[in-house]
Amino acid sequence: MSRNFAYFVSTLLLCMAAIQPSARAADDVQCTIIVDAESGDTVHRDGVCDRRYSPASTFKVPLAVMGYDAGILDDQDTPSWDYKAEYDAPERDRKTVDPTIWERDSVLWFSREITRRLGSEKFAAYVAGFDYGNADVSGDRGKKNGLTRSWVDSSLKITPVEQVEFLRRLLDRKLPVSAKAHDMTVAILPAFESGGWVVKGKTGTTRVRAEGEGRALGWFVGWAERDGRRVVFARLAVNGRKEGPKGPATRAAFLADFPALVK
Repeated sequence: MSRNFAYFVSTLLLCMAAIQPSARAADDVQCTIIVDAESGDTVHRDGVCDRRYSPASTFKVPLAVMGYDAGILDDQDTPSWDYKAEYDAPERDRKTVDPTIWERDSVLWFSREITRRLGSEKFAAYVAGFDYGNADVSGDRGKKNGLTRSWVDSSLKITPVEQVEFLRRLLDRKLPVSAKAHDMTVAILPAFESGGWVVKGKTGTTRVRAEGEGRALGWFVGWAERDGRRVVFARLAVNGRKEGPKGPATRAAFLADFPALVK
């Protein structure tokens, strides 16, 4: 009997080892949600899509809306701001940046220059008016850094479902801002191709401090169009592996998966 029991245990361990890689892969994608842009009907949904996380650089989408509405941003190429040493940015961001480059290269100092010009009161009013996630732009507790930090693994949180709802309002011109603010924001977002669909969207990358320094978070949110059909999507991925920026990896995986998800 003991020999049979030992055989059973060894077989069980082998089976567990065999399924662990696929389990880890499944855990990598926490949520994918795709809805019809016009009706809001769900096209595809899997994973946990109603838990709030930091928006990270996906917040550049609503921030662009604020910038254009407030007159801080003018068009796709204006303003063009030069880098200053006081921004203390990574080497790749030490360059002249305009709105299109800002969204394409995800330049944090440009975001902070917009919020600085908005001021705390106006910034908070925009976020609340957009009904964006939990609308908490207070920043890290006790640090008074909401104007520069709140959307980067700090106080501001949003679910994938709420990301999609915000983007639908943007596309429908239903945000409490000017028509120009809606249209210019749509115009400057990066474009990609997936299975004949034109995809526009924004990535986001950060670390989830509340869940350990090793937890990498990646977003890709936006919309896709083909043959008169438009869908809005959000993908969120969180895992414990140490790797490069999670946002671009999340985008690449989503673009590869997307055609099969919208059949």
